[in-house]
Amino acid sequence: MKTLQTTATPDHLLRQVEHLGSLLTRLRKARQIRQTDAATRAGLSRNTAYRIEHGEPGIALGQVLRYLDAIAPGATLTDLLTERDPALTQWRARTEGQRVRGLTKAELDELNF
Repeated sequence: MKTLQTTATPDHLLRQVEHLGSLLTRLRKARQIRQTDAATRAGLSRNTAYRIEHGEPGIALGQVLRYLDAIAPGATLTDLLTERDPALTQWRARTEGQRVRGLTKAELDELNF
C-alpha cells in the first residue's frame, strides 16, 4: 500500500523541506537558470525539479543534491542553507523593498477621522 509522504511527514519536517525548496528556487532564479535547464543538467525531469522546489517530502536526497549541483556547481547544502552564494546576496538586494516614507502632516490629518 502506497503512503502519501505529505500525510506521513510531521509538520516541522514539511516546513524544513519547503524551506529547502524555496532556497533552491531563489538560487536558481538568482543565477538566471530556467527550471527546465537545471533539471536537464541534473538528469531529472522538469516535474521532479518542480516537486523539489515546492518542497515535496518524497524526493530522494540524491536528487536534491544533483539539482543543487546543477544550479551552483560545487555548492554544498551548508552553502545553500546559510545563503552564502553571491548570487543570492545580489538577488536579495534587488528584491528587497524600499523603506516606507513617513506620511506628511496633511496626509495624516486626512486619515485622522
